[in-house]
Amino acid sequence: MKWTPNENRYEEMLYNRCGNSGLHLPAISLGLWQNFGNDVSHSRKLEICKTAFDLGITHFDLANNYGPPPGSAEIAFGKMLREDFAGLRDELIISSKAGYEMWPGPYGEWGSRKYIVASCDQSLKRLGVDYVDIFYSHRFDPNTPLEETMMALDHLVTSGRALYVGISSYSAKKTKEACSILKSLGTPFIIHQPSYSMLNRWVESDGLLDTLSTLGLGTIVFSPLAQGMLTNKYLTQVPENSRAKQGTSLSQKFLTEENLYNINQLNEIAARRDQTLAQMAISWVLRKGNVTSALIGASKTEQVIDCIGALKNLDFTEAELNEIDKYAKDGGINIWRQSSEETS
Repeated sequence: MKWTPNENRYEEMLYNRCGNSGLHLPAISLGLWQNFGNDVSHSRKLEICKTAFDLGITHFDLANNYGPPPGSAEIAFGKMLREDFAGLRDELIISSKAGYEMWPGPYGEWGSRKYIVASCDQSLKRLGVDYVDIFYSHRFDPNTPLEETMMALDHLVTSGRALYVGISSYSAKKTKEACSILKSLGTPFIIHQPSYSMLNRWVESDGLLDTLSTLGLGTIVFSPLAQGMLTNKYLTQVPENSRAKQGTSLSQKFLTEENLYNINQLNEIAARRDQTLAQMAISWVLRKGNVTSALIGASKTEQVIDCIGALKNLDFTEAELNEIDKYAKDGGINIWRQSSEETS
């Protein structure tokens, strides 16, 4: 039976203006970093995306290297666009990125003009679209002039490959420099995508959140659930099918005694708020209104539904925030730290 999207989907979601731009993003977006490669059935990937859209998630975030293997997440989403999401392109925000290794040799990663433009062209082919709504520099390249990377992003817009551009995991200092370059070019630079969660608060200490507000840029935070650590998954043990057990992006060494204690204490606070830990974690990153969207991942539809439930309670009392601060401590889980240190 052909899928018909939920007619009331836009009533279920909160949409926030992205910085000073005219673009609005859903308060919760769906990332295809994990669980959208060839190791997951297409039917499960499709059900996750349909559920997300039915609940008002219009933004689907990808990158050239998402898989495994690299590129397969874009291929899978491209198939959905041709088949199940046919006719809905203008209701979707599709983003992609380039920065990490995608193919062998000196032109297959980082931030050169050659790599950025070639990567975008490959992403468009895999997705089967004429343009993406947002294209990001996935990480700062210390060996390429920042002007070259930013001019490559500008070229993507002027050539019709992207409507807007963004950057990811850049420090506050490099974000200011990038913004100055792009502003001089007249490029629609509207968004930054950093990691941020109750166990990874580098954007606060670095001053990035304040910088983005000052510059009028939107903020979409990835890993607000700390790759699943801020869910009920690790409260008692390490599940066999978890990222930590599989030894992928979440190392078991992050599940320290201190981190597990803090997670359990945070879970108790969430329960008193009548929320799951995941819901409170999302509400927390959205709490000040300076985060445009929380970017979630999902391995099943129930996780998407649970995360959307966070929007029912975005308010915190001062007492709750003070108690959360006792346990929302840096957990040493920022695997992107090296990049941000290089940019400082």
